[in-house]
Amino acid sequence: MRQVRFIDPAGSTRTGEWVDGGVEFASQRFDVEDVSILPPTNPTKIVCVGLNYRLHAEETDSEIPERPLLFLKTPNTLAGHGDTIALPKDKERIDYEAELGVVIGEQCRNVSRENVDEVIAGYTVVNDLSNRDDQREEQNWVRGKAFDNSAPVGPVLAPPEALADDASIELRQNGEVKQSSTIDDMIFGVPELIEEITKLVTLEAGDVIATGTPEGVGPIGDGDTVEVEIDGVGTLVNDFVAKEFSGDTSNDFMPGQ
Repeated sequence: MRQVRFIDPAGSTRTGEWVDGGVEFASQRFDVEDVSILPPTNPTKIVCVGLNYRLHAEETDSEIPERPLLFLKTPNTLAGHGDTIALPKDKERIDYEAELGVVIGEQCRNVSRENVDEVIAGYTVVNDLSNRDDQREEQNWVRGKAFDNSAPVGPVLAPPEALADDASIELRQNGEVKQSSTIDDMIFGVPELIEEITKLVTLEAGDVIATGTPEGVGPIGDGDTVEVEIDGVGTLVNDFVAKEFSGDTSNDFMPGQ
């Protein structure tokens, strides 16, 4: 079952099953257009991996890392499938990055790569939005990576068996393919990542590991629609606008509502 969290037409938050063209909960079926899709998990943190595809390292003129390069996104970065995301004001370049997301199923620490299956709840789709203006100017990447709604996630939590070892990952911008690869091109696979992260960091149930992006990273503009599709997992779709939210949010669309 591909699990989906959503707000039904009555305003209740539900967890149901994603089916073609809709969602099901307690023998009820809703069209996707009639509900608000939420991120499939409520993480305490998103642990992200940089430069984890060889060709992406090459396109950024970076050396292949000897160990996973890690950084964090905080809960304020979450956005859901179908949300319209406002791009930060006065920034020259905000990039898309298609990524496989690993959702953790239980609190864990010091997990060996041989035992990672015990702590994986499933997989989802992540778009790791990046503010390059500020990322280039700071070492900790808070402005560059942790701005509001910079981690669209979803639409579903797919079971572990749904993901093939060579599953394709593709990003389309306004219908045009921009990123296309397979997850077996990752430098560090999921078992290695979980082992390395949990040496020092306790992962909680619901936390997400964003496993890095393939080559083809590029900028998002006003009015763009970005789709990220991972074979066996699902397709995450978001629209983007260049506008500043006013102090009065009564007439503003906020992701997750």
